[in-house]
Amino acid sequence: MNPNPANPGLQPEARALLTRLAALEGKGILTGQHTQTREQAELRVIERETGKLPAVCGFELLAYSPNIRLEDADEACVTEVENNRDTLPLALDWGRRGGIVTFTWHWFSPLGGRDKSFYTRNTDFDPRLALQEGTAEHAAFVSDMDRMAGLLRPFCEEHIPVLWRPFHEAEGDWFWWGSKGPDTARELYRFMFRRYTAHHHLDNLIWVWNSPRPEGYVGDAYCDILSRDQYPPPHAHGAFRDRQDELRAITPADKGLAIAETGVIPDPEALRREKAAWL
Repeated sequence: MNPNPANPGLQPEARALLTRLAALEGKGILTGQHTQTREQAELRVIERETGKLPAVCGFELLAYSPNIRLEDADEACVTEVENNRDTLPLALDWGRRGGIVTFTWHWFSPLGGRDKSFYTRNTDFDPRLALQEGTAEHAAFVSDMDRMAGLLRPFCEEHIPVLWRPFHEAEGDWFWWGSKGPDTARELYRFMFRRYTAHHHLDNLIWVWNSPRPEGYVGDAYCDILSRDQYPPPHAHGAFRDRQDELRAITPADKGLAIAETGVIPDPEALRREKAAWL
């Protein structure tokens, strides 16, 4: 892995994390756990069973989406939003204690939509129009993005590195940002990269692109790490080397490779045997 960042203004602490990841590549793997609620019950189970906490903790930003319309939402949506409210202070605390923070944002569509409107089926929001200045879609898109930048600002001010993985699973059409194909998703991500680095100067973000498809790749200048989500059958532990090779084939550049979401953790012996250098 080349530790040189996509953002040349990256803060020293975030640069140090990239260097740490590069040194670890092929020798070890950092484990993480996504947490769904303020109670973070997942962390309590891990600590009880192992005596340790994971290196990486994932937090969900969906409840911070500005255009949530609970009046059009079912019980499952209301519950998920309520469970994810006020999790940013937990993320700040995790980072202050030396843990690695990563964020997922199931972004409720910036305009219109109903229920869980991050799903394409629940909104007619057209991401192609979000890229066209002068449209209502573009105004809403930028407004939401800027609102989120303000929420991320304290992490930057405290020099807490964040593994930032926007527009995840862009290979599919199930989220609105992927609904018009990988090329549109790529441009949404590039727009955010430019706005967050050049305009908002969020220089603590390590940029993670999350798609195994070569089509729509954002480009080497826009990401530090390539990742993918996967949900193999239960107990199908392995090295997932074939899935890693798919990521590595996207670009000849030496990007770090990560499993961002998984239902099954890799098997350590298989990782060593197959030389599967996941971060």
